[in-house]
Amino acid sequence: MIPAPYQFPNQTSFYRGKVRDVYGIGDHLLMITSDRISAFDVVLPKLIPFKGQVLNQIASYFLQKTADIVPNWLVATPDPNAAYGLKCEPFAIEMVIRGYLVGHLWREYKAGKRIVCGVTLPDGLVENQKLPSPIITPTTKASEGHDEDISVAAIIEQGIVSRGHMDELCAITHQLFLRGQKMAAEKNLILVDTKYEFGLYEGKIMLMDEIHTPDSSRYFYKEPYAELFAKGEAQKQLSKEFVREWLIANGFQGKEGQNIPTITDEFVQQISERYILLYEEITGLPFHKEPQEDIYNRIYNNTIQYLQHV
Repeated sequence: MIPAPYQFPNQTSFYRGKVRDVYGIGDHLLMITSDRISAFDVVLPKLIPFKGQVLNQIASYFLQKTADIVPNWLVATPDPNAAYGLKCEPFAIEMVIRGYLVGHLWREYKAGKRIVCGVTLPDGLVENQKLPSPIITPTTKASEGHDEDISVAAIIEQGIVSRGHMDELCAITHQLFLRGQKMAAEKNLILVDTKYEFGLYEGKIMLMDEIHTPDSSRYFYKEPYAELFAKGEAQKQLSKEFVREWLIANGFQGKEGQNIPTITDEFVQQISERYILLYEEITGLPFHKEPQEDIYNRIYNNTIQYLQHV
């Protein structure tokens, strides 16, 4: 059961996303990362223990590690599930960047598409193949339902983002992805693809939301990649893709008329363990499980204590 929203002093707004609850606190935002999980733009009915803590702490870790490339919104993390930062004016797109033919891009390619988001792909590629160079395949940001693919040219033509800002966003996206790939390689991982969200704060581009988490990214293990690829076998990976694959195998892709299959407690535990493993693999740090018994009050009390001293 999803709890009712908190009520914070000086609260000006509230928005519930698929995974995060976002509160306006004066000219700042407070983002609570829940244990909800979504796939195919649908929130699944089971909570995943520790998932919110994993996402929030990975995002905080990478925001700190990339602040030299682009400033970001984060000011503090008052609780392992909470982040407090600057309220930006968001761009109405997500900057998706892909280094390998996998996931949504592979499904589109397999269906016969050779132009995706304005990017032309050659014939003869196979699943999990490394692309000649990373490609940007943006999506629109849907408040409800599915995000839609869109090209960089269409974003500019439709006036969603100006040409000047779009050029900057593309350049920053490539720099962030390169940094993420370098950091992943140091941990025997491959950052396969990811997405970034940006906004403006006092006229400057800011990185927002999560970054390089298992909800926003795919990771392969580097060591067996070449061997598995040569054999045409599935890659060993750390990401949410295995949840999507399980749903597909059980007849669900978020399409009209499809029902979410029953998710067992055993599968919930497996998902939780995967998220924790990714945290430890990508950061190289041990994961410390916060108490779950009274998590709702813990988040509120820690956040209130922080806000009283801001």
